[in-house]
Amino acid sequence: FGLNWHGYRFTLIMVYCNDTVYHYSMVKQWKRDEDGNEFLTTAPYVDREKYLIEMEWKRNVHTTYGTTLVETFSYEKAEGRLLPALEEKIASYVELNPIPLESILSQLSKLGEFDDFTKTLATFLRHFKGSDLTIEMCKSEAGLRVDHKRESAFLEIFERVYGEYQKRLGERIDFDDMISRATDYIKENRYRSSFRHLLVDEFQDISTARANLLIALKKQDPDARIFAVGDDWQSIYRFTGSNINLMQNFGALFGGILGEKTGIHRIAKLENTFRCVDRIANPARRFILKNPSQIEKNVIPAGTSSAPAISVLWSEKNRYGENLEQALIRISNQVEGEPVTVLLIGRYNWLRPDDMEELNRRHTRLSIFFKSIHASKGLEADHVIILGAESGRHGLPSEIVDDPLLDLVLPQREPYEHAEERRVFYVALTRARESITIIVRSDRPSCFVKELLEDEKFSVSEYGLAQHRRYPCSKCGGQMILARKNRYVCEHWDNCDASLPLCSACGISMPLRIDSSLEVSQCECGAEFAACTECIDGWLVRRNEKYSPFLGCVNYPSCKGRKSM
Repeated sequence: FGLNWHGYRFTLIMVYCNDTVYHYSMVKQWKRDEDGNEFLTTAPYVDREKYLIEMEWKRNVHTTYGTTLVETFSYEKAEGRLLPALEEKIASYVELNPIPLESILSQLSKLGEFDDFTKTLATFLRHFKGSDLTIEMCKSEAGLRVDHKRESAFLEIFERVYGEYQKRLGERIDFDDMISRATDYIKENRYRSSFRHLLVDEFQDISTARANLLIALKKQDPDARIFAVGDDWQSIYRFTGSNINLMQNFGALFGGILGEKTGIHRIAKLENTFRCVDRIANPARRFILKNPSQIEKNVIPAGTSSAPAISVLWSEKNRYGENLEQALIRISNQVEGEPVTVLLIGRYNWLRPDDMEELNRRHTRLSIFFKSIHASKGLEADHVIILGAESGRHGLPSEIVDDPLLDLVLPQREPYEHAEERRVFYVALTRARESITIIVRSDRPSCFVKELLEDEKFSVSEYGLAQHRRYPCSKCGGQMILARKNRYVCEHWDNCDASLPLCSACGISMPLRIDSSLEVSQCECGAEFAACTECIDGWLVRRNEKYSPFLGCVNYPSCKGRKSM
């Protein structure tokens, strides 16, 4: 029944009944009677009699029905042979097919079984090896930072983890070792390069370690030339170690030497796009160059369009399905001839609609597929629908903040706000040949969407809920947005409590005073209301009192403005 371990005996019974597996656990304890004889009993918190009855019942069930019962015991676990013993016991009943360790780890990660600290260690390790750094370099950097105590403590733990990782690698090497060791071989002249021309594609995604490999190869031969192709507007892989500064400072790092001059290089700008029409290419260029650090270049579009190509479709919370259907119908109605491709694109994979097959069956004129923005890089479609363009942690731009510890091994952050997320949005915009539809929650519009709407030069059209209905917030200067059917709230609702109802006449817009001196608030539907004299944005509506009706401010109870009828 088990092992006498510190006075306790542990038992685990696994019952296989048809295709269902039941696990039963039990703790037993050795005791001695008055004569010194040992006997087996249960732990104080287990009902011994009930346990023995249930155990006997299970055994009888298997005996009666001729099914197989496999029992395992905790002493097997204590002796380190639980799995081998189980393997022996079931070998005659099943064909063993162990799940690879990599698959187990991947599944555990998806299930969220790894805590944040473990994930941070793993991420730090990957970037540490890919950044050509040493522990001492990280410690030196950590000593200069504000949170140096936390970072120094983390590095003490990481140093041990890294040592154990390298120990377990043994004579093997991982991918990052391939790059760093190759670089060392070249620097130590253990390898002599015969290459005069070094060609690099997707240069905007290059990491520091790979850049060091290129520099080492170039230094071996003064006549070696580096030819790099890349687009800094599409550098969106900092989380994998890519360093946009390497491209933006290409000449200083990779340029040649002529006499006393260094950094000799030439840039050829490829400015023709063979994908986007002008109503997409030009706004996308204007959007990306808001960041002055991006390399400026002109864009020659693939064609012209007479109608706006970028549209915002306003949506309410939890109505993405309906709005996506609305956008697809709108595109389908414009199709003439052969079916067109529609790329649904989102910042995260979980934005993929669950009914993709049904969408394609329902819209026979469209070929619909989904990609995350990162996975869509290099792809294109006739039409693009951007999902999840809202503010928030999982919005676009993403507001997820990496642990500052990772800054010790990641490329330096860019000073411009949302610099990489701006490039992510640019990539999404430039996947389309003909049109882009951005589905936006009216109560949480992305700052990127607001930027597109506020500048007339982007030529963005709107349709759906809250079309053309954005009102200034009198409290904080933000915008009032439609949060639910009967109410406008401030876009900064988590910090500002401004709230106003819809027009009682049309139920769509909101009455406004064009001039503060006016005594009338007018809605765009034409309805007029008496303006409240006690606040700057309220208007008076009928209220019923016990004896007679009156006009009261819509901002009640924060505003007590009223007027007799």
